[in-house]
Amino acid sequence: MHLLEQLGLTVPVFQAPMAGVSTPSLAAAVSNAGGLGALGLGATKPEQARALIAEVRARTERPFNVNLFVHPTPKADAEREARWLEWLNPLFAEHGETPPEKLSSPYTSFLDDPEMQALLLEVKPPVLSFHFGLPSAACVTALKQTGAVLLATVTSPAEAQAAEAAGMDAVIAQGIEAGGHRGMFDPHAPDDALGTLPLVRLLSRQCYGPVIAAGGIMDGAGLAAALDLGAVAAQMGTAFLLCPETGLDEAYRKALMGQAAFHTRMVSLISGRPARGLSNRFTALTERADAPPCPDYPIAYDAGKALVKAARTHGEAGFGAHWAGQGAPLARALPAGRLVREIQAEYTEILKQRSRQIKRTSVA
Repeated sequence: MHLLEQLGLTVPVFQAPMAGVSTPSLAAAVSNAGGLGALGLGATKPEQARALIAEVRARTERPFNVNLFVHPTPKADAEREARWLEWLNPLFAEHGETPPEKLSSPYTSFLDDPEMQALLLEVKPPVLSFHFGLPSAACVTALKQTGAVLLATVTSPAEAQAAEAAGMDAVIAQGIEAGGHRGMFDPHAPDDALGTLPLVRLLSRQCYGPVIAAGGIMDGAGLAAALDLGAVAAQMGTAFLLCPETGLDEAYRKALMGQAAFHTRMVSLISGRPARGLSNRFTALTERADAPPCPDYPIAYDAGKALVKAARTHGEAGFGAHWAGQGAPLARALPAGRLVREIQAEYTEILKQRSRQIKRTSVA
C-alpha cells in the first residue's frame, strides 16, 4: 500500500517536527487539513511527552508523527567545556552576567531513555520518526509491533541504506537547504552537503521504500518539484514557522520576517551539531578564528541556552537559536490548516497547467 494511503493522507505534506516550536495545536491543524502533523519530542521528558501526545489526540482523530533524537551519548570533557565557557565569558559579561560554572546535557538521547521507549510502546503513536541516527534493533522490533510507521531522517545514500536495513518504513531525505539540525548520523564524518533535489533523486533510484523530501520546500511549486523527482511527499518546517499555532517567540518571529531570512547559516557552535538558522550575533561567532572546539551535542547547547537567557534578560534577542531553512523568505503567516490547503491548491494548479499544456501540444 502507498504510504499516503496507509496514513490516510489527502495532501502529500508532512509538517517537520521542530522540537521547541511545534505544538499540539499545530500538529492537529496540519493533520486535520489532510497532511501529517508532528510533535518534536527530542527535548521532552516522558511525562510531558505523554501529555502532549494526549493533547494532539484530543484535537484530531487523524494520524500524526512523534519525533525523537537518537544522538550518541555525549562525552563529557571538563577541560574542553571550561575552555568553551571561558571563550563565551565576554558575551555573558557584556550583559552583566556570568556563564554557568559547568555544563551538562539538557536532553537525553532516545537511545539512553528506556522510560521514553516504554511510554511509546504504551501510547502507540501512529507514526514515529528519528533524527540523528537509528534506534536499536530490539527497539525497532518492539515499536513495529505497535503498528507504528517508522521514519528516519537521512542526509546521504549511505544513511538511507542503513535506515532501510534497520527496518524503517520510509526515509526523510534532508537536503543541505533544510533549517534546524542536520540529521547526520555522525556529525564528525565528511558531509557531501547534498541538496534536497539531488538527494531525493538519488534515493528514489536506490531505495526500495518511500522517500520524503525535506529542505527548502515552501509551496506548491516546491512540492511539485520534489514529487517529480520521486518523493512521495514533502516535509516542510520553515514553511510553518509563521503560523499562529507554533511556539515561536516574538523575537524569533520578527527575525524571520526581516532581512535575516535571506541569510541563513549552517553553524555548529550553538548546540554542538551542524544546524541552519537565521544569521544573528550567535551565528556570527563562527567568523572568529579563536574559537576552541565546542563540547559535544547537546552539552554545548547548555551554554548556548544560558547565553540566550542572559542576553534576553537585558533586552538582546540576537543570540536566539532561530532555526530556519533557505526558503525562509517565502514563509507565510497563515493558520496552519489554511496553509496546507493553499499548498495543495498551488500544487493542483500546476498539475492543471501541465494538463492544459499537453492538450495544446497534442492539438498542435
